[in-house]
Amino acid sequence: MAHNPLLQEYMAVPPVTRAYSTACLITTVLVQIDFVTPLQLYFNPYLTFRELQLWRLMTNFLFFGHLGFHFFFNLIFVYRYSRMLEEGSFRGRTADYVYMFTLGGVAMLFCGYWFSILFLGQAFTIMLVYVWGQRNRYIRMNFLFITFRAPHLPWVLLGFSFLLGSQFWVDVLGIAIGHIYYFLADIFPRMEGGCDVVSAPRFMKVLFDTDYSEDANAYRPPAEDQPGGYDWGAALNPNRNAAPAAAAPAPAAPAPAAQAAAGADEGV
Repeated sequence: MAHNPLLQEYMAVPPVTRAYSTACLITTVLVQIDFVTPLQLYFNPYLTFRELQLWRLMTNFLFFGHLGFHFFFNLIFVYRYSRMLEEGSFRGRTADYVYMFTLGGVAMLFCGYWFSILFLGQAFTIMLVYVWGQRNRYIRMNFLFITFRAPHLPWVLLGFSFLLGSQFWVDVLGIAIGHIYYFLADIFPRMEGGCDVVSAPRFMKVLFDTDYSEDANAYRPPAEDQPGGYDWGAALNPNRNAAPAAAAPAPAAPAPAAQAAAGADEGV
């Protein structure tokens, strides 16, 4: 069992991505075998808060539909882009990643209440894709023979949903919430008077981050992504900001005997 390659690959997946992907798969299998029905999973504010069916706050994010193209499409995107986020800009920051899940989920539930959206898993997937794309904006991608950069991927998926007749406004919701998180996490803290408002609380960092220390693993976007742009002059002239080299010491004055000897030689 310890040398099972499938198990090893599964355990190599970062914990948050592994837990969420597994929960999505198990939920869909349970629906497929009629152990539960979608009617027990969808988000219904009345049943959730009046009947205290609190599991609906989570299960509506776990069901992408019955086994088929739509399910596998969303599950692959969740696995791929959540894993790259967790292994990339959230490496060593599991608490912040869980907190992003929490903030995004709460915001989507609020919107789902007002716009009567029953299942929010697709919007959640688009949110993850959006944040990953903004933090890897120079990566070139191909999708359905279209070449584009990573930040455009959510918009390509939005167009794909529109062409298939899906509920494309769910994708719009994911893009909007993903953009709000990206702005608050990566842009606002580096603006004048800005601060970090989406960092996980201390108790979550102590709980999820085994090597937690203050600001030790804080995410810092690349220089070219920070407000004010990239300091191209420093890149072209790396010694521009270096401290000036110390002046060479002046040669010592010759001793009187040496001066006399030099004068005698010049006279001859």
